[in-house]
Amino acid sequence: MSQAMIWARSLLFNLLFFGITFVIAIITIPTLVMPRRAALAMTQLWARLVIWALRWSVGVKVEIRGWENLPPGGVVIAAKHQSAFDTIIWLSLLHEPAYVMKKELLRIPLYGWHARKAGMIPVDREGGGAALRGMLRAATARVAAGRQVVIFPEGTRTPVGQRVSYQPGVVAIAAGTGAPVVPVATDSGRVWGRRHFIKRPGMIRISLLPPLPPGLNRARLLTALETQIEGETDRLMAEPQAGPIAAIPTGQPAVDKSVD
Repeated sequence: MSQAMIWARSLLFNLLFFGITFVIAIITIPTLVMPRRAALAMTQLWARLVIWALRWSVGVKVEIRGWENLPPGGVVIAAKHQSAFDTIIWLSLLHEPAYVMKKELLRIPLYGWHARKAGMIPVDREGGGAALRGMLRAATARVAAGRQVVIFPEGTRTPVGQRVSYQPGVVAIAAGTGAPVVPVATDSGRVWGRRHFIKRPGMIRISLLPPLPPGLNRARLLTALETQIEGETDRLMAEPQAGPIAAIPTGQPAVDKSVD
């Protein structure tokens, strides 16, 4: 495919993205006074529409591996973060996701209102111990309610081929909630780069690894997370970009089977 065609398809996707986002944000304003589940459902609809637009306009497909490694009920998903795609996909895959996100994002009109109503978990990176305790209380409540807490241990999108130190918030949540921690790797940055306008056709692979064993101290847990996520990410990046789509397991209530 020519660069001109890739650019044109990327432009089409970006127009669809902002159009879908604007329409959903406006028509879902009434959900802000409805039960939380209504607001979350509309946010998940937005995510599914964006994933559909990405496939239809650019030609991006998604392969999920290791879905059987996701335990039922409350769990912590520690996910690799290469792209804005990573912040969208879990909304389309999970029934009750609760993202750990920067507090500043909740101040954005419409977006922040819906995120707060949907029960996302704000974190104030400059707030010290009080902010950490507030995050832990919120995460514990979400896990107790059977929700899946999604956190990006790197703390920010990391360009392909680069590594950053993992932030300790994930181990604090794991220790405070006692929930299983599932490491997740991805190669999303090859298709949707960090802060890139261009979106390239191809396959995004997401690999859920087995939950880490309970009882690890904080240092060993952080080391195990980084080792497993980065090792699996390297393996995904070494695979050819094109490839067959693995079947998504049937009978999994948390997966949106339209994501293939």
